[in-house]
Amino acid sequence: MSTYVITGSGSGIGRLVAERLAARGDRLVLVARDAARAADLIAAFPGSTPIVADLADPASLAAAVAAAELPETVDAVVHAAGIVELGAVADLPLDAWTSQLAVNLVAPAELTRLLLPRVRAARGQIVFVNSGAGLTAHPDWAAYAASKHGLKALADALRGEEAVHGVRVSSVYPGRTATPMQEAVHEQEGAAYDPDRFIDPASVATVILTALDLPRDAVVSDLSVRPGPR
Repeated sequence: MSTYVITGSGSGIGRLVAERLAARGDRLVLVARDAARAADLIAAFPGSTPIVADLADPASLAAAVAAAELPETVDAVVHAAGIVELGAVADLPLDAWTSQLAVNLVAPAELTRLLLPRVRAARGQIVFVNSGAGLTAHPDWAAYAASKHGLKALADALRGEEAVHGVRVSSVYPGRTATPMQEAVHEQEGAAYDPDRFIDPASVATVILTALDLPRDAVVSDLSVRPGPR
């Protein structure tokens, strides 16, 4: 049985990854923003361990990790949580920048730092669920793309730093995926939402599990996932 720490397990890609891992008997440590969400996750995933912390407040993570009953080794951390607020640079308020940078970049960096001793002990893996916006920035996506470009930089640097400890680092870059976040994006864009046009989140979950289960002689460093032909 392996131990996986997952953010964003309440919905979308993170939820499906948690379901797949739980179904095969792995131990889950799930990050929840408050006690109520933690109770919901424990009910959905019996036997899981919560870390109660709001990723919008990265400074809260150290105390939350210290308070959680964590094993000595962690086989992988899957960073699947994220938020998005669209807008032109001329119009975006300061908190749209700071909130997206906090949740999408600073919190993953801090949680990774806090868990690295346990991941090193397992010669484990860090998986960052990035975005196509982490590779290319389009109009109205500046803040979100900046946070995801930063996440790529974090992963690239970490991969080089942690190779000596046997830790693998993977970045997955999904294109538009039929998740609740995508539905919210369409609301912000004022566009009709048709989930059949986009990647099934189960397909992205399969890619993440493939990266996690890859034999130790290789690592998925960067992998883009795009909608297939219809």
